[in-house]
Amino acid sequence: MENPQFTTDGFYHIYNRGVEKRKIFLNNDDYFRFIHDLFEFNDEAYAQNIYYKLPSMKSYEVEPRKISKRKLLVEIIAFCLMPNHFHLFLRQNADNGITRFMQKLGTGYAMYFNQKYNRVGGLFQGRFKAVLIERESHFLYLPHYIHLNPLDLSIPSWRDKRIENPHKALKFLESYRWSSYLDHTGKKNFPSIISSALFKKLFGTPKEYQASLREWINDMDFSDLSDVIIEKV
Repeated sequence: MENPQFTTDGFYHIYNRGVEKRKIFLNNDDYFRFIHDLFEFNDEAYAQNIYYKLPSMKSYEVEPRKISKRKLLVEIIAFCLMPNHFHLFLRQNADNGITRFMQKLGTGYAMYFNQKYNRVGGLFQGRFKAVLIERESHFLYLPHYIHLNPLDLSIPSWRDKRIENPHKALKFLESYRWSSYLDHTGKKNFPSIISSALFKKLFGTPKEYQASLREWINDMDFSDLSDVIIEKV
């Protein structure tokens, strides 16, 4: 699958997973590190990837840098991190912004992971995959699909369009920190990572977004997303 030509102001679904489907997040520190990188590397300025070890945390962290005025490469509209893969819904802000952002993100996190776990070689399964988002149905339902991914861990039958207890499914999503779901439903989690302007335009208030997601859960139809779901369902 070839990635599309990225254009400024274009919207894209981005996906990548660990090489040989291996886990790329082994504990909470790893998730936090990737979340940090989503912020740190989303800037036209050079990101200082300096490692030092905090005895209390027993993991490698990035040295904070002083931030003046940031120039974002992309807008992160929605995201979800899973044990062996991740999804991003991005708008390109600057020329070649997605490519530059993904190169910094992939290289920076792989360096952290390899140094922390004493491994060598590529961490991700080749270059990231991307699909252009342009139809109204894509904008309306792709965020739902991305935010439902954590159900793989508790209600895998959702992939077969079977969620017998929607309330239980939504409660699980509320307990899962590693996505933009909480922020988009009004619960502050990682608000500095995402851009909420498009969500407000598409769905209205956080409660209205929750209502839209509940409605989609009751009548899931992947046909509107068949051309933008990158991994096999």
